[in-house]
Amino acid sequence: MPGRLEGKVAVITGAGRNIGKAAAALFVAEGAKVAAVDLDETRGSAIVAELNAAHAGAATLIMADVSDEADVRRTVDEAVAAFGRIDILINNVAISDNKTIRDCTLEEFERTVAVTMTSQFLTCKWVAEQMIAQGDGGVMINVGSTSGFSGRNRAIAYTAAKGGVANLMRSIAVQLAPYGIRVNSIVPNKIGSPVGKDEFDATRPVGNLAGRAGTPAEVAGTMLFLATDDSSFIIGENIFVDGGHTAMTH
Repeated sequence: MPGRLEGKVAVITGAGRNIGKAAAALFVAEGAKVAAVDLDETRGSAIVAELNAAHAGAATLIMADVSDEADVRRTVDEAVAAFGRIDILINNVAISDNKTIRDCTLEEFERTVAVTMTSQFLTCKWVAEQMIAQGDGGVMINVGSTSGFSGRNRAIAYTAAKGGVANLMRSIAVQLAPYGIRVNSIVPNKIGSPVGKDEFDATRPVGNLAGRAGTPAEVAGTMLFLATDDSSFIIGENIFVDGGHTAMTH
């Protein structure tokens, strides 16, 4: 029986760890080809090797800084050269400052916003051109955060960037809908290891209705739903995958 993404090509940023890694594995298992984008060659090479060991020829690694426009344009070119087209974009990469306004430097603020939010503008912009040229639409899934919907006592640039991601996605959705491109965001809370870290701390406190931390696989499953026609009438939405955290705090 063919997978739910048979014949589709997905570009996944930050594919070497956590949510991006889980999404890449699930999408390949469902029949997609995956261009795994990462700046860490060791992590990126490892996930691509795993994917190709399970499904020969299913994945390729693209080393890129997606906050850099030239790298983003090269990423699109390399994905198309490898697999012929792009059907799905997952904007997963992010970094966090974990600082207060008194401690965060302008350089740290601008770098966090560039990687976390500006990268989504750039990848959506240039992947959209490819999808429009193909003429049959596509799907974009941006990763936000519950940190974009409330203040925090130990992050300033990250919360600003993720707040921007929520409405950036809405405008992109409005502007690309005429081309048959559906755009949505997923809003997780404390899923797997913290942003920028490889280690998962099972003792990290979580405040949600599930009473536990979420897993990358649970977010990847929601991404799969948004990537298929099962979600064909969902456009421009921030989908909260947070174990009920937001229901408790808002």
